[in-house]
Amino acid sequence: MNIALLGYGKMGKIIEKIATDRKHNIVLKIDYNNLDELTAENLKKADAVIEFSTPGSVLSNINYCFEANVPVVVGTTGWYEHLPEIKEQCLRSNNTLLYASNFSVGVNIFFHVNRVLAKLMNNYPYYDVQVEEIHHTQKLDAPSGTAITIAEGIIENLDSKKDWVNVLTAEGNDADDSNIKNDQLLIESFRIDSVPGTHTVIYDSEVDSIEFKHTAHNRTGFALGAVLAAEWAHNKKGFFSVEEMFDFGI
Repeated sequence: MNIALLGYGKMGKIIEKIATDRKHNIVLKIDYNNLDELTAENLKKADAVIEFSTPGSVLSNINYCFEANVPVVVGTTGWYEHLPEIKEQCLRSNNTLLYASNFSVGVNIFFHVNRVLAKLMNNYPYYDVQVEEIHHTQKLDAPSGTAITIAEGIIENLDSKKDWVNVLTAEGNDADDSNIKNDQLLIESFRIDSVPGTHTVIYDSEVDSIEFKHTAHNRTGFALGAVLAAEWAHNKKGFFSVEEMFDFGI
């Protein structure tokens, strides 16, 4: 399969290695040094596009992919308020888009178990819950897309929480949660050098705490999942979330 990479930073380079190891060809690599090469005509050389850029460029990159009529896998976060319009545009133009806040196989198992656990915890209302996420200081958005997906999984299944709020906390300090209502789910975000990503769901009561955690050791899991997503989306038409690719069936 021929793959184009939109975004060729640390993640893009790992995706390139995994894709070539899986016998795919990288036919286009776009970063800020060669933006003039980002055209629909060049994208037509690819069977699929993997998009890991920035929140400021992701929407225009998606539009280029739609113009080229090439499937696009989007790993960039920070743009989900535009999901309804992008979905409508994708379906209207008979294109293909698969998006995820995180393509890692391990994280998607975590997402699934998180939803099951939240539903179970309805039986134990004396536990409160919050989400913590830690990422490297180069991450531009807070909370992380992964943390938002975790929070949404809790809110959809735990009756006591109606929406989420985010607090970006300096390392070594405690979050100021004084203004958070009982029916709001706190997502506490930390930015620490060289941390690929750690997400923790904490259920806390007066007598004990339950912690459910995923720790990424490096970016390889994210990159492998993105390549698997490109393989899955190839020759499909429609607008997909990663849950449709990871169908755990339980």
